Amino acid sequence: MRSIRFTWAGLTLFILVSSSLLLGTAAPAFADTGWVRGNIRLNLRSGAGTQFKIIGAVETGDEMEVVARGESWTRVRNTEGKTGWIPAGYLETEPPPTLRLAQLETETTTLKEQLDGIRSEAAGLRESNATLASTDSGQREQIESLKIENYELRAGSRYQEWITGALILAGGMILGAILHRNSTRRPSSRIRL
Repeated sequence: MRSIRFTWAGLTLFILVSSSLLLGTAAPAFADTGWVRGNIRLNLRSGAGTQFKIIGAVETGDEMEVVARGESWTRVRNTEGKTGWIPAGYLETEPPPTLRLAQLETETTTLKEQLDGIRSEAAGLRESNATLASTDSGQREQIESLKIENYELRAGSRYQEWITGALILAGGMILGAILHRNSTRRPSSRIRL
């Protein structure tokens, strides 16, 4: 089996290769976004210079992804995915005021619609609350009425129990007296006809 030996030169080479690979793959992830500034129309060229072929055009307010920066040219990619070069210095980090104004107007319209929806929902909830409050007071009155009726029924059913018990007791006493009277008589020797 072969043993692996690390040397400082080999370790340094490994670190350099690894970091260059990481930076090479991470570069698109850290790409800047910019917007074309000024009231101009710029040619999008296939290379960094006026001698290269024009492959398209970009206008004020167009959003661009910065792919690479050169000394006097910037390589960009538009929202359609077309990549080319434009002169350096024509990109801003924020959208132009006209685009920001349009975005803010759209956002304001959306917020107004949401506010109107919330207001109508709040009005509906107020009406529902009033309805529930009136229903609640009616139900409380009904509960009190049912409680009183329940107490009355309980009290009335007790009187029936008492009366039934008294009748059973009285019937038992009468039956006991009759049985006692018949059991205490002596049989008579007379014959009755």
